[in-house]
Formats: sequence, structure tokens, C-alpha cells
Amino acid sequence: MRKPSTSMIVSLVVIAGLLVGMAITYATKGQVQLNALDVVLPVVACVGLLLRERYPVGALILVMLSVAAYYRYAGLDGPIVILPFVNLYTAAEKGHLTAAIAVGMTALLGMGIGETGGVRHVENSLFIMIAGWDVAAIAFGSVTRSRRLYLQAVEQRALEAEHSKEEEARRRASEERLRIARELHDVLGHNVSMINVQAAAALHGLRKRPEDAETALRTIKDTSKETLRELRTTLGVLRQVDEDAPTAPADSLARVDALVAASGLEVRTEVSGPLDAVPTEVDLAAARIVREALTNVSRHSGAKQATLTINNTSGNIMIRVEDDGPGAAYDGGSGFGLQGMRERTIALGGTLEAGPRPEGGFRVVARLPLGNGAR
Repeated sequence: MRKPSTSMIVSLVVIAGLLVGMAITYATKGQVQLNALDVVLPVVACVGLLLRERYPVGALILVMLSVAAYYRYAGLDGPIVILPFVNLYTAAEKGHLTAAIAVGMTALLGMGIGETGGVRHVENSLFIMIAGWDVAAIAFGSVTRSRRLYLQAVEQRALEAEHSKEEEARRRASEERLRIARELHDVLGHNVSMINVQAAAALHGLRKRPEDAETALRTIKDTSKETLRELRTTLGVLRQVDEDAPTAPADSLARVDALVAASGLEVRTEVSGPLDAVPTEVDLAAARIVREALTNVSRHSGAKQATLTINNTSGNIMIRVEDDGPGAAYDGGSGFGLQGMRERTIALGGTLEAGPRPEGGFRVVARLPLGNGAR
């Protein structure tokens, strides 16, 4: 069952007050000659009062006409005059300020014209009081509407701000998941791949060259230890607990020889321009791209050699990794490795090109602007 609205409760209270007032007026006036309008017009005005929320302007006009006719033709001088003030307030509060002012002014003008005859029904002080009540009802309704709209705007801004905060939180969480995924792929995937390569070398060395097997096994031991350390750190981020940071230095172009050595390939490296003053974000992204590109050569190309070129010229870090292996059929770069490299370059405002070379093999070319990274 629906609860009555505040407006309906106010209307019922006003109607009850009106009935009590008319009963008191009838009792104090003694024998008054009543007619049908003494009943019909108050009923019509009360109907207009009840309809004021749904039809503010129409109900206001209906009440004004009923009240005007009541005081002109009815026999009982009841307090029905209170009804127009309530309807004037509602019309202004609902946004019909012009209509409320027009109807109120018309009613006052009609009352003033009616008092210009020989018989005065309303004293000047009462006329001024009624005019003041009209103005007050309209003004109060307009102020109430303005305050309601202001509160609604404040609430809407608060909701939008809350929604924006939630969207920002979701965006940051998504970016963090993407970053962790890249780290897992770039670091752990690379290390596991190197373990696989070195394990194959160890098996081969056990049969032919035991000294090479020992070197490969030692590399597996060191790489697996570093992999466990990286995994522990990543899981610590996911759990949001304090974990010991890796003791090994982060990947950097300044340690490109270590990246090349960890690949297990014979890499011809060409470096031009200073690499020790590159912004940290660009430096890390460039090192990750070098690591991933060499890992792809080791995994997929079938080649044992590769060429790595790094240039720091014209405000950009240019990275080129090429091999001449037969490789697998190129599928447009849908793998997570190429996707991660492309995301890193785009995040820094750079570009990445990856695909087969016309003369055979595969090529990865990345351009990383130094300016966007230094922020």
C-alpha cells in the first residue's frame, strides 16, 4: 500500500481546516441564508487543491475562479480564501512562475476593480494583506524550487564524482593487471624459456661435452633462482603484502650485454649514442623489448644468431632486432609477446613494427621517444 505524499497530507490538512473554519463561521453568524453555491464552490475549490500537483496551472485557475465566485454569490463568508495561496505556492514551486504571477495579479486586479463601486467589501488594510500573501506564496514557492534544484544538482554532481572515482579505480586496476601480465610474460616467460634452452644444451653436453653441461646447469640454477624471486615479488603485489624486492638490478639498456648473454644466442650488437642517461620508464621499456625480441628469436626463429641495433639519436631510442631463421608462419603478431611490446611502445608515444623480412627471417623495430618517457 502506497503511503500518502506530503502534498496530499498538506491538502487534507488545509481542507480540514477549511471545514472547521466554515463551521465556526456558520455558528457565529447565526441564521444565514445559504444557497447551493455555498457547498458547490468550496467543493470545486477543494478538488482544485487536490489536483494542484498534477495540474498546477489548471488547478490554480479553477481555485481562483471558484473563490472569486464564492465571495461574489455565496451567502456564507467562509475562509476559502486560503486555498489560492496554497495553489499559488505549488504553481511557482513546479516551475510555472509566470503563470502564477499572471493569475495572482489578475485576481488582485479583479478584486480592486470590484471595490471601486459604491459598496466596499474589503478594507484597504485587508486588501494589502491579501496582496502580500499572494506575493509571499509565489516567492516562497520559487525559492523552494530553486533550493530543490540546487540540492538535486549537488546530489547529481556527487553521484557523477563517485561514478568517476569508481571508473578511475577500475581503470587503474585494469592497467595494473595489464602491467603485471606484461611483467610475468617478459620476465618469467623469458627466464623459463632460457631454462628450457639451457636444459637442452645440458642434455646434449652430457653426451658429448661434460664441461658444457656443467655451465648449462649452473645457468639453469641461477635463472631458476631469479625466476622464483621475480615470481615471489609479483605474487606479493597481488596479495598486497610487503615482500622482499628482487636483489638483481632491473633490466636496463646500460646492461644490454647481460640481456644478450641471457638469451643464449650469438648476438651481434651495435650501439650508438649514450644509453646511461635514458629516462627510467623508457629505459625499462626498451630493455624489456630487447629481452622479448631476443626470446622470440630463441623460441620461434630456429636461428642461433641475431643482430641487435640500438641507437639514441634525434630524441628517440631506436631498437632493431633481426634474425635470418626460417621461423614459423607469421600470424600478424597476435601473440602476447608482440602485444606486450606494442603496448609498451604505445604507452610511451612510440611505434613498433614487427614482421618477416623480404630476404628471410624476422624483424622487430621499435621507436621510443625520450621526451614522453621523462614525465
